[in-house]
Amino acid sequence: MTGPAFLAGPDGLRLAYRYQSGNGPLIVFLPGYASDMLGSKAEAVAAWAAAQGRAMLRLDYSGCGESEGDFAAGTLARWRDDAALIIDHIDADRLVLIGSSMGGWLALLLAQALGERVVGLIGIAAAPDFTQWGFSDEEKGELQANGRLERFSDYGPEPMVTTHGFWHSGQANLMLDSHILIDCPVRLIQGQCDTAVPWQTALTLADRLCSADVQVQLVKDGDHRLSRDQDIALLLRTLDALLESL
Repeated sequence: MTGPAFLAGPDGLRLAYRYQSGNGPLIVFLPGYASDMLGSKAEAVAAWAAAQGRAMLRLDYSGCGESEGDFAAGTLARWRDDAALIIDHIDADRLVLIGSSMGGWLALLLAQALGERVVGLIGIAAAPDFTQWGFSDEEKGELQANGRLERFSDYGPEPMVTTHGFWHSGQANLMLDSHILIDCPVRLIQGQCDTAVPWQTALTLADRLCSADVQVQLVKDGDHRLSRDQDIALLLRTLDALLESL
């Protein structure tokens, strides 16, 4: 695998990305919280795009993966701006955004900001507003008092760290309490055995989106990762069908 390219942000930190040229709208993969562009779903989409001759961009937010920076300094707004900077650097006219978990929240924020440039969006266990519904009152109190919260992680031995800065940024960018002004086709893939994002979130999101072309695919035995072979196959079928419809 070739190494990433880097783009300096406004503060000088180098943001890592991998871009492959190709046809059609630029496919942009947005990882989840504490994830990166080398995850199994991002890799699978990149391999599929290469085989199909499709343009593809994946990236790491500051403090994540191969990008420079301190993870604890990251916020939802900061990572949204990191992604926007790299997308603008590639300068594609048409975009299809794929967001996993928190990346789904970022995809929604970016779609609102980028307007007609975004011609399609796929959410994989999309988690908009998880700072609102994903923490107990006790945990919110600990964030307020200590400035950070450590919780057990299903993805490794190290705890999952959330800072008060990230939580506050999330609260400033809530979306599910009003109409979401996105008009492009949207596809939402959601596991019903997801212990991180209640599957009903996908239905609420579908209802809030202004687009008339919204489809929700529920995977009855699917977990939060949705990274089994059959889950990835579903993602790629969904992406292929969406691109063919554009």
